[in-house]
Amino acid sequence: MNESSDIVADWGGFGQPLFQDPSVRALSRVGVVDVGSNSVRMVVFDGAARSPAYFFNEKIMCALGAGLSETGHLNPTGRVRALAAMRRFKHLADGMQLPHLTVVATAAVRDAKDGAEFCEEVLRETGLVIHIIDGPEEARLSAQGVLLGWPGAYGLVCDIGGSSMELAEIQDNTVGQRVTSHLGPLKLREIKGGKRGRKIHIREVVENLKEEMGPQRDRMFMVGGSWRAIARIDMERRGYPLKVQHEYRMSVQAVQATAKFIEEADLQALRQACGISNTRMSLVPYASEVLARLVKTFRPRDIAISSYGIREGMLFEKMPQQLKDRDPLIEACRFAEAKDARLPGFGLKLYNFVLPLFGRADDAKRRLIKAACLLHDVSWRAHPDYRAELCFENATRANLGGLRHSERVYVGLALMYRYSNRRQDARFRELFDLLDQKSQREAEVLGKAMRLGAMLMVSELGELGELRWQPRKKLLHLELSQETAPLFSEVAEARLKSLCNTLEAQSQVHIHR
Repeated sequence: MNESSDIVADWGGFGQPLFQDPSVRALSRVGVVDVGSNSVRMVVFDGAARSPAYFFNEKIMCALGAGLSETGHLNPTGRVRALAAMRRFKHLADGMQLPHLTVVATAAVRDAKDGAEFCEEVLRETGLVIHIIDGPEEARLSAQGVLLGWPGAYGLVCDIGGSSMELAEIQDNTVGQRVTSHLGPLKLREIKGGKRGRKIHIREVVENLKEEMGPQRDRMFMVGGSWRAIARIDMERRGYPLKVQHEYRMSVQAVQATAKFIEEADLQALRQACGISNTRMSLVPYASEVLARLVKTFRPRDIAISSYGIREGMLFEKMPQQLKDRDPLIEACRFAEAKDARLPGFGLKLYNFVLPLFGRADDAKRRLIKAACLLHDVSWRAHPDYRAELCFENATRANLGGLRHSERVYVGLALMYRYSNRRQDARFRELFDLLDQKSQREAEVLGKAMRLGAMLMVSELGELGELRWQPRKKLLHLELSQETAPLFSEVAEARLKSLCNTLEAQSQVHIHR
């Protein structure tokens, strides 16, 4: 990158970008395979940014743990499918020239009498070494996956697989005590005594888990495909407009209502409405019974769905500490700017230009403003008629960690106004409603300020000009140097007027001689 020293000297409290650091570039292709009780999945991360991109992501439903409680062995059909999956994944890894493919196996393989034999067969056929991890290690890796998406998060991580469920406590960016149980749906459907027998069993196990873990009244982070399926059903029940599951929030009452909804639903019709596979849907009722008991017993403050789990935890393990300490949103936005913007580095200038309009903004709001400024020009290749909509869709649907759903809408709305003086209500009205009116207006101010600042973008990355905002007087000053003044054209003047209209303010333009 050709960044002048004044651009990298001050990154506004977020630190200089790290994605070009040699210790981080080593993460540009990280391949992992998770051999679970229900599925076998290979993920290849581009982990150079703090919020990783999924270069490749494929799962094959094998149900290795089906029938394990009765037979003590891996499901024979599932074993054949899993071996075929491992052959395919090894071939793909070689084709991608991955330096290494890390493979871990969880509850089904570690509990099965023929688990070690299966690992030997995979090694013989593919050369891949499967590391069988125990329950506490599985809990630790899943919790690290949550920390990858939520730096500084605290609460209880609950990871459900096909044959087990793990709990882990996180606080101060570290994983604390961990426990494991056999509350996986594949195991539960083999419990004797039908629904009543399951409920008694689930209650006893969860009570024991509570005794081991102690009070856990903070946030509960839900990891695993069955929890994500339940979240989709909760969205369907509520008519929720944004289908991104990461950071989706549920209350204890919502979980209980959705558990009852699932119990009374036509599961086939519900499966089709929510886009859930047959295999996954067959496990949802059992997982729903576990979740209802968990929230009733632990009474968390709220419930958050995490799309990050054991595989992301394995990537987190490889990250240098300086990268772990970074904000995933800001680092990912910097990465996007460096890769796609016409003038990488201008986002910082723009951030400093618009910031005077947000004098009372706290750190949480400033990071959203910074993210929007970094992303303001990454969609310039899109057709002009669709840029505003595309920016909004990218922000609200992108695979980004560290963003609540309302914050996605805030950034997306600001970027929409960056390219348009008005918003496209028809397509996105329901999503706008995830943001209160005050925040919608703030996003409009930010977008129109970025729209003005973009008119002053110069290749030398010189002084952009300065905004001074006097909210009590409703007066906005634009200070320009003699060198910048020629950039203040009729279009720039119109954009300043549009910004002032939103602020309900007057403007003054001053050119320094």
